[in-house]
Amino acid sequence: MTEETPGFDEQQPQQPQQPQPAQPQQPDVPSGATSDDAEPKAAPQEGAAPAGDAAAAQQQAAAQAAQQTAGLTAQLDQVRTALGERTADLQRLQAEYQNYRRRVERDRITVKEIAVANLLTELLPVLDDIGRAREHGELVGGFKSVAESLETVAAKMGLQQFGKEGEPFDPTIHEALMHSYAPDVTETTCVAILQPGYRIGERTIRPARVAVAEPQPGAQTVKADEAEGAATTNADDKENGGPDEG
Repeated sequence: MTEETPGFDEQQPQQPQQPQPAQPQQPDVPSGATSDDAEPKAAPQEGAAPAGDAAAAQQQAAAQAAQQTAGLTAQLDQVRTALGERTADLQRLQAEYQNYRRRVERDRITVKEIAVANLLTELLPVLDDIGRAREHGELVGGFKSVAESLETVAAKMGLQQFGKEGEPFDPTIHEALMHSYAPDVTETTCVAILQPGYRIGERTIRPARVAVAEPQPGAQTVKADEAEGAATTNADDKENGGPDEG
């Protein structure tokens, strides 16, 4: 036997251990599986979305579009409602303005007529004096020209004279100052115009002051009897077949 020299191992320098290259780990292959199954499958390519995701995206886009359409329709209905209300307000204001204009125009005409009537009423005594002067033949010279000019201006302002002898008495436009009976009248009649009446349009500013005459009571009775007798005679003639011939 060879005798080992003590301390030999300590005298020799130890060689440094070289690192071993790492071996790729093989995936565990289950029993019964082939090598093809053990190979990793290729990852799907980036950017290719599944068909289910595309359909869901389309449905979501359609839902958003329908929601936006519903919102726009609601806003359009609100705008139409507001437009209808504003249109109704405008029509009401226009009608009120037209009524206001007509009322103002009517009031203006009424005020003008009242002012003209007041002015002409103050001129009536002057016109009466002109009429009396004409009846007495005193309307001559310069006074005649002034009087005719005044009458022309009054006529242009709408003043109309009324009241004539022989017309039936109307208490709405005539004022009876004298009363008498006459056999030649069949109703209350104006037999004399004491003072002419005046009107502006349909408005009477002074009634005509007249003298009236009524039919005599006896004459009315005689006429009534004559009319009754004539009616009786006619009735008898009709019953007898008419008046006797030659």
